[in-house]
Amino acid sequence: MSNSTSTGPRWSTGTMSRVAAAPSLVAAARRYASLGIPVFPCVTGGKQPLTPNGFHDASVSLATVERWWRRTPDANIGLPTGVTTGVLVVDVDVHGSGSGYEAFDCAHHKGLTQGWGWLVRTPSGGMHAYYPTARDEQRCWQVPGAHIDFRGDGGYVIAPPSRLEVRGKPTPYEVIAVSERKPMPLDAAKLRLFLDPPKQTRQACTPLPPLGTRPERLAKWMATQPEGGRNQGLFWAACRLVEDGHPIEFTIATLGPAGVQAGLPQPEVESTIVSAYRTAVPRPRVSRPGPTPVSEAIAQ
Repeated sequence: MSNSTSTGPRWSTGTMSRVAAAPSLVAAARRYASLGIPVFPCVTGGKQPLTPNGFHDASVSLATVERWWRRTPDANIGLPTGVTTGVLVVDVDVHGSGSGYEAFDCAHHKGLTQGWGWLVRTPSGGMHAYYPTARDEQRCWQVPGAHIDFRGDGGYVIAPPSRLEVRGKPTPYEVIAVSERKPMPLDAAKLRLFLDPPKQTRQACTPLPPLGTRPERLAKWMATQPEGGRNQGLFWAACRLVEDGHPIEFTIATLGPAGVQAGLPQPEVESTIVSAYRTAVPRPRVSRPGPTPVSEAIAQ
């Protein structure tokens, strides 16, 4: 990796939110680089690198970043993953053949994906969950059957506020949640083994409670969440109600009082629930052939 700093990348849980609020892609690229986070340009509205050696050319040099984005002002921002930038990413895919949200939730229940620092909604309706790196190198992998990819050493992601063309419309990568607790490294090997175990040891996820009782159980659980896990817990619970097809008014009425009881301000409760409706997608009750778009009023 070229032009690395002696101090290394300087991340905090709020870094991505602040950079994503930059007024332009070049301004955002500058902010990443100024924090010692190497970036490189990708094609406008896409993911293909514009540099000869792809993510290997990523740089923290402001002069280099300026030159790249002066040449292509609307270039998307590529962010290498792994020890180079100090972040790992679990990529939850959503496409015509299925969604990775259920597999991610199952892994969350097993304690394998809980330590994320922030969540980014991807233009396709999927999600990037960011984690700090551990000391050991963790290489990229894919589990197509679970619709989950892991971006570690040897990979990269497109970072906010980049945009992709989705159905002819520029759609941004958006930060949708920031953890209230200290992020923890991800054990990618354990996650992969859970998502794609040997055939003789495979087990189905614990069945979800019936739809008629589940909202009340989620609300009761949410009301007991301690400080440091309240926002994350509310976001997760709201996503479950989105997936079960409940309208946003029902979710606010059901989880809102529980979130306030747990100690969250009402505006933050509503904002978190709206973020869940922008991220999750309703899932079919039986066959689950693929995602169903969220209502246009929420997706705007």
